[in-house]
Amino acid sequence: MTMHRAALSPDPRHEPAAIADRLALPERRRGRGAATNVSGRFEIQTRVDFDDGWTHDEAPEPLVTEVIWEKPRSVITRNDSPDIAFDRSINPYRGCEHGCFYCFARPTHAYMGLSPGLDFESKLFAKQGVAALLERELAAPKYAPAPIALGTNTDPYQPIERQYRITRSILETLRRARHPASIVTKSNLVLRDLDILSDMARDGLIKVFLSVTTLDRALARKMEPRAPTPEKRIEAIARLNDAGVPAGVLVAPVIPAVNDSEIETILTRAWAAGAREGGYIVLRLPLELRDMYREWLQVHFPDRLKRSVSLMQSMRAGKDYEAEWGRRMAGSGPYAWMIGRRFELAERRLGYNETKRSLRTDLFIKPAPAENETGAQLSLF
Repeated sequence: MTMHRAALSPDPRHEPAAIADRLALPERRRGRGAATNVSGRFEIQTRVDFDDGWTHDEAPEPLVTEVIWEKPRSVITRNDSPDIAFDRSINPYRGCEHGCFYCFARPTHAYMGLSPGLDFESKLFAKQGVAALLERELAAPKYAPAPIALGTNTDPYQPIERQYRITRSILETLRRARHPASIVTKSNLVLRDLDILSDMARDGLIKVFLSVTTLDRALARKMEPRAPTPEKRIEAIARLNDAGVPAGVLVAPVIPAVNDSEIETILTRAWAAGAREGGYIVLRLPLELRDMYREWLQVHFPDRLKRSVSLMQSMRAGKDYEAEWGRRMAGSGPYAWMIGRRFELAERRLGYNETKRSLRTDLFIKPAPAENETGAQLSLF
C-alpha cells in the first residue's frame, strides 16, 4: 500500500494571515456558510470586503437572498460518467440557500459572473417553465425512459422551493408520465410532496435519499446554516418510509477531523428510521473550494486546520483534489481506505444495501406532443 505523505501547500493564499484578509465582514456572513465572497475565476477584477472606517459605528447590511428568473432551453442534463449511477438529471435552481460550505456545485456560479462564495447562497437562479420543457423532452420521439435524478447539483428543496414550487411541478409531470426518478435532499420540505411521492412509490417509480452530514446540531449550523436540522432529516426518513416511499441516507461529505467520527452513528440512527439503502462520499474540493475549505476551517476550527488539510490531502495523492473517475468520490490512500472499511463494516452489521430497489421504466407513458411541436399530430378539422 502506498502512503501519500501529505503536507500543507506552500501556496501563500493558504497562510492564516492571507485567509484573514479575504474574510467577509462578520455581519455580512452571519447566518451564511461561506466565509468570503472572492470573485470567480473568470473575472478580471477581484472583490473583497474590508472595513474602510466610514461605517465603524454602523453595522453592515446583512446579505439578502435574491432570486433571478432564468429561461433554460432544455431541462434534462445528460452525463456519461462511469462512477455515477444515473445518466440524466434535473436541477430546478442554480445556487443554494442552504449555504453548505463544502458544496461541489459552488464553482459553477463563476460561469454566471458571480462568486462561488457568498453569492452562491444569496444570488439564486430559478428556472422558468421547467415543467413544460420537461414534458416536451419526454414527448420527443427518440426519448427512452431511465431514472432522472433530482438534487445532483443544488438542493431541489432549498427554502425558495416553498414559494416557487418548481420541484413539485417536475414531480407532477413525472407522475403523469409514470416516469422514474430519484431525489437527494437535505430538507424535510420533501414531505410536502408526500402525496405525489407515495403515488409514484406504489408503482416503483421513486426513491429518496436524505443527506445527513452530522448529528451534532451545533456543527450542522456551521456546516450548512440554512438547511433543516439533522433531527428533521432523520424524521423525514422515518415519515417517508412509513408512507411507503423508500428513503435512504447519504453520509456526505465525510470531512477529515470534522465529521468523520460520525459515520457509524449516522447510519445507526437512519437505520432505526427505516433507511435500508445508504452511501457515502468523501470531501471533494474542485477549483475555488480548495480555498473556501481552508477559510471555513480558519473561522470555525482554526485548531483543526492543519490536521484536516493534511488528512484530506492524504486521500488525494498529496493534492487538494483528484478528479479521476472512480477516485473522486471515495479518495485513495490509507485514510480513505479506513473510511471505506468503516462504512462497509457498519453497512454489513446493520444490513444496509442487502437489496437495492430498482426503479421501473416499463410503465412510461409518453406525453402527447403539443400541436405546435414538430412531429405533432395535426387536427383534421
